[in-house]
Amino acid sequence: MSTITTAAVVESPGAGFTLSEVKLGDLRPDEILVRMVAAGICHTDLSVAHGALPFPMPAVLGHEGAGVVEAVGTSVTRVRPGDQVLLSYTSCGRCVSCHDGHPAYCETWLPANLIGGRRLDGSATITRGGHDVGGHFFGQSSFARHAIADERGVVKVGPGAPLDLLAPLGCGVMTGAGAVWNVLQPRPGSTLLITGAGAVGLSAVMAATMTPATRIIVADRVEDRLRLAREFGATDTIDTTMSDLADEVSRLTGDHGVDGVVESTGNVGVLRTAISTLAVRGTAVIVGAPAFGTEVPVDVNFMLPGRHVVGLTLGDAEIEALVPVLAGLVTAGRLPVDRLITHYRFDEIAAAVEDVTAGKTIKPVLRFDQPTTG
Repeated sequence: MSTITTAAVVESPGAGFTLSEVKLGDLRPDEILVRMVAAGICHTDLSVAHGALPFPMPAVLGHEGAGVVEAVGTSVTRVRPGDQVLLSYTSCGRCVSCHDGHPAYCETWLPANLIGGRRLDGSATITRGGHDVGGHFFGQSSFARHAIADERGVVKVGPGAPLDLLAPLGCGVMTGAGAVWNVLQPRPGSTLLITGAGAVGLSAVMAATMTPATRIIVADRVEDRLRLAREFGATDTIDTTMSDLADEVSRLTGDHGVDGVVESTGNVGVLRTAISTLAVRGTAVIVGAPAFGTEVPVDVNFMLPGRHVVGLTLGDAEIEALVPVLAGLVTAGRLPVDRLITHYRFDEIAAAVEDVTAGKTIKPVLRFDQPTTG
């Protein structure tokens, strides 16, 4: 049975988000209809909306959804109507990476999540006026009052869980935490460098404080964000408007370099510099995503002493394993993501985008249950 709902639609690259009535198709056996309660806004949403990444327009984006299950397909077993759920990325469950516990590197990841705009069989989950709308974004398209989500992208949380605080776990928080816990895995005494103190970078800081790393260096251009990083546990901060990143890291580490880097800015110059700060056998994790086709020159001789540069997708996380842990840490007060969040009504999505673009807020989260104006 199809569903009529309201979505924030991007009509063309750079056109912004406008509310429009759309139609969701019938559920497939492995799909779930979710009434959205909250959705985080991520820079990936904005990059696609501006045309930096290929995606069919008009489109409904959004991939940090949280809500309540309204209906399930005939083969769904993870959840049932009435359950509270968090939405994340989808995967096939059949390829080598999925079987090895690394579904973020699923063979179908790009078309199923980022650039396809439809189910893998080419069918649309969203239409308007009889025409297909780009959807199925990260298996959900959660900038709407209702969303069709793939079962593999859904995680059940408790009935009292604060969905408007947990929504960002499905991408931004999971990515930052996963970069530290799943990839860098700091040993006792490790030194980490985190470039960029946005939602992903600050989530990496919070995660790093739960490891044996003894020095956590954070670099950014905004003093308020560096202050927050210190409050979260950063041992050192670098304001790159006043200091050279490489020189400061060298000074702080006694020319040794850092054991691990989380690069979250997507800035090619920052990435190149961050790689240059690695100690012998150090690892740099690329989280920030510059435009497709971007190249970063790396000195091969510099890499020979065991240094690694690793690309990362969604924290290399298996969502059913990691998201409940993150949710538990948030509700226990040990992962203070509430300090990153600014809430907006759904009809304030344009203001939320403007604020995060201007750096006024770190993680905007839309609330759907609040009445719209006008």
